[in-house]
Amino acid sequence: MTKTLGLIGTGMIGGTLARLAVAAGLNVVLSNSRGPETLSDLVTELGGQARAATPAAAAEAGDLVVATVPLHAYEQLPAAALAGKIVIDTMNYYPERDGRIAELDSDELTSSALVQRHLAGSRLVKAFNNIDFHRLSTSARPAGAADRSALPIAGDDPAAKAEVTALLDVLGYDAVDAGSLADSWRVEPGTPVYVQPYFPGQAPEGVGQDEAFRWFFETPGVPVPAARVKELIDSAVRGVAGGKLSPGA
Repeated sequence: MTKTLGLIGTGMIGGTLARLAVAAGLNVVLSNSRGPETLSDLVTELGGQARAATPAAAAEAGDLVVATVPLHAYEQLPAAALAGKIVIDTMNYYPERDGRIAELDSDELTSSALVQRHLAGSRLVKAFNNIDFHRLSTSARPAGAADRSALPIAGDDPAAKAEVTALLDVLGYDAVDAGSLADSWRVEPGTPVYVQPYFPGQAPEGVGQDEAFRWFFETPGVPVPAARVKELIDSAVRGVAGGKLSPGA
């Protein structure tokens, strides 16, 4: 059972996962590229179950470790410190932010397979990449709840996927196996299971940025049960690699 969750990256998804973990009774060790001192406000908010550290120290401390940095920074993940660890990859490929990556554009690799190659000593599981941070926070429900949602996971190691499934359960979600890292394109940006099922509709046409963001935060999420997630995964057709950034990415 996971007792300590290490986080490398504390942006919108990372911060949300830290809050869910603390609410579930887990300890968290937070890190980012700017140094532990920059995380004092978040540590204070989270309380005694949280502390800040370097990425390498967060990697060493975590029973499971979440890598939640922009994809273009994946080579900065501390491979030596993460050796032997289960690493949860929340990253997505957005060319406008990450630049063009030839191996992804040619479909030679999925983004998770690219990260796994860098973290050759780790067991990578893709998760938490297909839901925006606000719905990730507000849609969490206890096990057995009628309105509980599911999230897809993908990975090459069955035992690692079982550990991540258990973590999802603790944080408030069911898990649906989307296959191997080579199959993880099925849950990437542009696929049917990406973001939209949890957050239907679009901001009203003609509104400004402030109104669009207000709509984003005020619109409730929609439960997406495991059976529906499985249908969406199975219906995916591989298209052009990469997606466009959304407010909750």
